[in-house]
Amino acid sequence: MIESNVSLSGCAVVDGALCAGGAAEGQLRGTSYRTTLTPTGNLVVSVCLGFIGTFGLLNNLLVLVLFCRYKMLRSPINLLLINISISDLLVCVLGTPFSFAASTQGRWLIGDRGCVWYGFANSLFGIVSLISLAVLSYERYSTMMTPTEADSTNYCKVSLGIALSWVYSLIWTTPPLFGWSSYGPEGPGTTCSVNWKAKTANNISYIICLFIFCLLLPFLVIMFCYGKLLCAIRQVRKFGDWDGMALNLRYLHE
Repeated sequence: MIESNVSLSGCAVVDGALCAGGAAEGQLRGTSYRTTLTPTGNLVVSVCLGFIGTFGLLNNLLVLVLFCRYKMLRSPINLLLINISISDLLVCVLGTPFSFAASTQGRWLIGDRGCVWYGFANSLFGIVSLISLAVLSYERYSTMMTPTEADSTNYCKVSLGIALSWVYSLIWTTPPLFGWSSYGPEGPGTTCSVNWKAKTANNISYIICLFIFCLLLPFLVIMFCYGKLLCAIRQVRKFGDWDGMALNLRYLHE
């Protein structure tokens, strides 16, 4: 769900922020990245990327069109789904075409700055999707656990959650632009991401924090919320308290 793409020789832009990190951090030096895959491997990857990009573009566009066309779908809970669709759509538009083109040609095509952009943008959109899923699970958890009927017209809390997903993602994807780790080529050389290979303390500390706060923490929130919901549903089945549950279920589908 995450992808990214830069001659850093000209990285004096943004006050030289993109140059921070040093050679030990895997900093890019204008190299022409070539794939490590065979021509057949590149063909398979390009076909898969083409299918994923096209399907993702059409699917997420359809979601946005339906949301805009039908007023009944414009509920607070659906705004979170729209946020996920937008982030996924941006990956399909701003990320997948570059890796697709690189796979068809067997090398990275848009230089060092494009590599940094690709890594940053796709990391940003991917984390936004994951945090949005965590916020969605918490919203459903808090709604189901509320004894009173939820207000299906309250957009304030959901809007705050959407803003949180973007700000939180920016907090964790901008440090490589300013010297805490870096973005560079990964895998077969036709995509770019965080520098996973450098063994320096600077790079390892960032990867550990990224794993904890952008993968493990959202995953635990999702597991906790849906686990509690499952327990609540089992208790309702056992004791027959369906009235409050019905009200909250109705809100989730409005």
